[in-house]
Amino acid sequence: MRKTRVRTAGALAVVAVVAVAATACSEGGKPKDVSGSSGGGGAGDNSGYTIAMITHETPGDTFWDKIKSGAQQAAANYGIDLKYSNDPDPGQHATLIQNAIDSHVDGIATTLDAPDAEAESVKGAVDYQDVGAQMYFGSDEKLAGETAGQRITDDGGQHTLCVIQDEGSVALETRCAGVKNTSSGTENIQVNGADDSSVVSSLQAKLSEDDSIDYIVTLGAPIALDALQAIDAAGSDAKLVTFDLNTDAAKAIKDGSIEFSIDQQPYVQGYLAVTSLYLNVKNGNDIGGGGPVLTGPSFVDASNIDAILPFTENGTR
Repeated sequence: MRKTRVRTAGALAVVAVVAVAATACSEGGKPKDVSGSSGGGGAGDNSGYTIAMITHETPGDTFWDKIKSGAQQAAANYGIDLKYSNDPDPGQHATLIQNAIDSHVDGIATTLDAPDAEAESVKGAVDYQDVGAQMYFGSDEKLAGETAGQRITDDGGQHTLCVIQDEGSVALETRCAGVKNTSSGTENIQVNGADDSSVVSSLQAKLSEDDSIDYIVTLGAPIALDALQAIDAAGSDAKLVTFDLNTDAAKAIKDGSIEFSIDQQPYVQGYLAVTSLYLNVKNGNDIGGGGPVLTGPSFVDASNIDAILPFTENGTR
């Protein structure tokens, strides 16, 4: 989850989660009376607050499991009733945001994968910054892409294939644009990330017809696993880089099948988004002072995979 302004021009990527302060507590920041409430029963404060989290999760993408786990842990800690919902369709996503506003939750944490479609609903929550976002947690996707591209260039990469698995996603397009900025031979390919077999066949066909591709950049760990199958089936020598982690991708880094991952730590994003809303509603606190709280890019490679792998198995990294 990200903290700061979200620009529709995409200066900062909007794939993780944006924390948006919605309706202020009706008691002026004072914790609600929770007698008889089942508002979370956390180990710490039993706040009685309700926070909605709305994402553009595509089922099967392990990235979102970590977002959700971090949010759930924060909700348990502070006795928050967390209402999670998701829809990858921008129009339906906007409807979910509006539904949360209409239900008078105390705060909203949402992604903005397609800002043009979702901005009006966010503005309905709070009129702040370009699309109404008060706080932002996540990675600067342009910087992350540029850093990956530079590492590819430094390794001698000449022709990189950047794989976009969700058409129209501002964050994914920004990542690939960043890669191209520092690895000029980069070209994009669009695949259907909701269908693993389709991803494998699309990449296999591309690699089979163009043996000059020496690097593949995938923008999610499940897509990286598809790319490994495609590389093997095509008999390609291309090296693989990915964004984000799951346990299988981490094991592939350890065995050398994946060169490195650019990790934005989604568990932290989920945790901080809920925590920041809790502190904002209860105390008026503003984490980050109006600027972004960046949780990435953080590189995971052979130098640190042994330390990080156990946390991927726990679902926290």
